[in-house]
Amino acid sequence: MSEYFSNIKTATTTIATGLTITLRHFINAVKRKGDAGIDDADFFRQVDGLCTLQYPREVMPTPANARYRLYNNIDDCIGCNQCDRACPVECITIETIKVTADDLAICGKTSGGQQKRMWVPVFDIDVAKCMTCGICVSVCPTECLVHTPVADFSEFDVRNMVYHFGNLSKIEAQAKTKKLEEEKAAKAKAAEAAAASGQAPVPKPAPKPAPKPAGDQAGE
Repeated sequence: MSEYFSNIKTATTTIATGLTITLRHFINAVKRKGDAGIDDADFFRQVDGLCTLQYPREVMPTPANARYRLYNNIDDCIGCNQCDRACPVECITIETIKVTADDLAICGKTSGGQQKRMWVPVFDIDVAKCMTCGICVSVCPTECLVHTPVADFSEFDVRNMVYHFGNLSKIEAQAKTKKLEEEKAAKAKAAEAAAASGQAPVPKPAPKPAPKPAGDQAGE
């Protein structure tokens, strides 16, 4: 019998404690809790108050080192495919076209001064599959692939979760592919003509060794 009344006492105490906490938060909800973000040292030291954000006008601040939606700066992408090969869930799809000699100047350079030698007509990231591991970002040699602070990007259609960053349209990609094939055909034809005429390709002269410093010659 004593255990029976003890259980009633415990249940009553537990309910009263929960209702007290709820009532305290209800009363304090007339004021805002504060605007410290989750990466702020004072986040857990803020006074009690209304903690619900008025989304989407208000959003929870994200830490500076957080990993959220991926973004690719295609102007700095060299089409090396390292991110595609490193992705453990295969959420990155890349297609490249080699730049012809005439288009090197048009293709341009990265912000770091590296000459780009690949067109990237397709650079798709399926963020619905991405697990934000950050491996692709760490292997990118030009640092064009980065995580952004964008954490809310829900869609009604899952197909809209595929983000496209390519630098050529389908028509432009077809034209670049045709131009590359024509360049390869012209080189092959020139090689066949040279072979038919019995002319071997002229080898490049070997570089001359650099002269030794005067001090080394004197020592000899």
